[in-house]
Amino acid sequence: MKNIKDRFISYITVDTQSDPDSPTTPSTKKQWDLAHKLVEELREIGMEEVSIDENAYIMATLPSNLDHEVPVIGFIAHFDTTPDYSGTNVNPQIIENYDGKDIVLNEAKNMVLSPEYFEDLNLYKGQTLITTDGTTLLGADDKAGIAEIMTAMEYLIANPEIKHGKIRVGFTPDEEIGRGAHKFDVKKFGAEWAYTMDGSQIGELEFENFNAASAVVRFKGKSVHPGYAKGKMKNSVLFATEFLSLLPPREVPQHTSGREGFFHFPDIKGDIEHTEIKGIIRDHDRDKFEARKALLEKIVSDMNSKYGAVASLEIKDQYYNMREKVEPVKHIVEIAEQAMRALKIQPIIKPIRGGTDGSQLSYMGLPCPNIFAGGHNFHGPFEYVPVESMEKATEVIVKIASLTAEQYQNR
Repeated sequence: MKNIKDRFISYITVDTQSDPDSPTTPSTKKQWDLAHKLVEELREIGMEEVSIDENAYIMATLPSNLDHEVPVIGFIAHFDTTPDYSGTNVNPQIIENYDGKDIVLNEAKNMVLSPEYFEDLNLYKGQTLITTDGTTLLGADDKAGIAEIMTAMEYLIANPEIKHGKIRVGFTPDEEIGRGAHKFDVKKFGAEWAYTMDGSQIGELEFENFNAASAVVRFKGKSVHPGYAKGKMKNSVLFATEFLSLLPPREVPQHTSGREGFFHFPDIKGDIEHTEIKGIIRDHDRDKFEARKALLEKIVSDMNSKYGAVASLEIKDQYYNMREKVEPVKHIVEIAEQAMRALKIQPIIKPIRGGTDGSQLSYMGLPCPNIFAGGHNFHGPFEYVPVESMEKATEVIVKIASLTAEQYQNR
């Protein structure tokens, strides 16, 4: 426990926040700080073929210790943290033998991590929690995943009696801004399939996610003195609010769950002459996803017919539901499920209400389900991770490696 706890803390104290407005890869120079540290550590624990490319994509190999061929498998995690909340000067708090009561993160800010609001805390009574101090996020998304992969590789190297095939490890930048897989060299990675260690609650095993697109709607108006504006003024802000009013009112994040899709427009900026709204479209079902895009196009078309050419729409697909690519090789999910059950972990198989590197990688030819990393309340100051969950995720990695070797030996 101390090993993985100390390793995780050494990662989260390095600021690796990504930047969606930057055109570079990685999007921030500070991501290189942790990237170089990880490369050095991979070499220190005995990994082979350790490499880092010009875009900070890290790969390494644990060679097979078998005398027969089995598929090459991989484990992947990302080292950037979200731009949604500060990752600078992370100051973790260690809560040992958690008593199930409120945890005061920051008394001065009156910030309390409470099981009354965050009910998942009740799952971890008696365990060791790592929390923030209420001023930053923690970074368990996804530095917990990195710590687990690193610790599992170190364990397999130290215990050669555990049989496994060739294992590839990959650490990526910029996942939080949707670009983590964009420059990932699948051919160089050379795995038949992989797992991202980027889920949340212990037991999570996911192989389906949203289809996703971004949407930007721009409105043009005409500014006229308000005292003499009758029949002349066109207020682009009112056009934007009318557009939003024409969307299905219940199909928003706060009213949806499970496989229900939504529209989400959190960003609006403008004045009388120019207003822009930015949002996202999400749906697990591909046909419904396409219908959502078509609805936005129809609303814009109708408004232009009504008011003249006042609106324009830009939609960009971001990623698709990995289920389409994973289902034909469903045995890779079943191996992960068997590994969890062997470790007395109840698998929680559910759709991701978001996306991971795995969704893009699956469409790039590397089927890639997602496994829990243990953290909760990502992207904000209430983030925490139980150390025991990180330990269990490490054990799952080791078990997947040994089960793969065992099952393919018998084929």
